[in-house]
Amino acid sequence: MDQVQWNVIDEYLARSLLPADATLDAALRASAEAGLPNINVAPNQGKLLHLLAKLRGARRILEVGTLGGYSTIWLARALPTNGQLISLEANKEYAQVARANLDRAGVSGVASIMVGAAAHTLEKFVADNVEPFDMIFLDVDKKSYPEYLRLSLQLSRVGTLIVGDNVIRRGRIADLASTDPDVAGLHEFFRLLGTNPRLDSTAVQTVGTKGWDGFSMSIVTS
Repeated sequence: MDQVQWNVIDEYLARSLLPADATLDAALRASAEAGLPNINVAPNQGKLLHLLAKLRGARRILEVGTLGGYSTIWLARALPTNGQLISLEANKEYAQVARANLDRAGVSGVASIMVGAAAHTLEKFVADNVEPFDMIFLDVDKKSYPEYLRLSLQLSRVGTLIVGDNVIRRGRIADLASTDPDVAGLHEFFRLLGTNPRLDSTAVQTVGTKGWDGFSMSIVTS
């Protein structure tokens, strides 16, 4: 198998299971035209996030890393009308593109973007004792995943679902001697997932239009 075949299969899956969606296509197009990096989740991955949020019955979702808001739209569409999604983005230009995409998608009533360093915002949430989230999606700098996990646990309740994206790094996660800051951060992230008594976790490798990668998934149990 190679990247060309992975792309063909992902396209087949999307064509078979995901209806055409002009709004999501427009979000991707607007992001590309604004020069945002092409690192958003794939369509079938976005649908997976959507289904996970629905299965969880999520009313409050926290997303760490907005980019152009593509995954934000998928998640927001899973919320009830009285739900709330807060997405954190450090780059104000990205946030501007994402807000326009959320408006176009008609989800800005339930989804909002906060600009600033994610760790600082999360720390403020903890200090302000905000209502816990039902689902948390981490999709930002991997070197900081351990810190984001520590803060996310303080913003969780029993049953909160925590998903970490891009945790395989094209197989580099298996190199325990790696000095890459992102890989080293993920090694610590996995150590915490595996040893924290409050978490029940797994991780899955994926291949597709986004190459060889994967995600972790954890349920807060206590």
